[in-house]
Amino acid sequence: MDQRDNRYKIRQYSENKEVLDCFCYSGGFSLNAMAGGASKVTSVDTSEEALATLKENIGLNNFSASNYELIQMDVFKQLRLFRDQGKEFDLIVLDPPKFAPTRKQVERAARGYKDINLMAMKLLRSGGFLFTFSCSGGVEQDLFQKIIAGAALDAGGNLQIIERMSQASDHPVLSSFPEGEYLKGLICRKL
Repeated sequence: MDQRDNRYKIRQYSENKEVLDCFCYSGGFSLNAMAGGASKVTSVDTSEEALATLKENIGLNNFSASNYELIQMDVFKQLRLFRDQGKEFDLIVLDPPKFAPTRKQVERAARGYKDINLMAMKLLRSGGFLFTFSCSGGVEQDLFQKIIAGAALDAGGNLQIIERMSQASDHPVLSSFPEGEYLKGLICRKL
């Protein structure tokens, strides 16, 4: 439920777009991209059960079987495979699981976030959109934005930040527990 508002936003960007949804789980972003008129949605997750749930959700929503592809694969490997195939997308969603459960793992998590964002940027067409997220409470918004900027630089391009996102309003943050604002995201356009 924390991504509810962010998933709904993807509808504004999806019309006639080829969308890649990484770490798709049961398909919240994928389904909203389809509802927004995406020409094709490719959904990637390691979980067979999650992809089966997504397939069921696609059927329940009466979306056409011709405009989606479900791939059971490690996202890091699949992004590299797409790169090697010369594949490109108009819109890419990166909504990985928590890479840094505690502050001790922030450095390792930063490398993971940079890697997936760098690979995604190489797959993104010029003018395309990147919806990128971190749910790691130990990775603060400023650090996350720096990671994304570094990935863009390493990818040889530039990104324009369109919007910053966080968890839905039904996930309030206590002033005594700022880590409760764990979800951070950016909508970026590749220049």
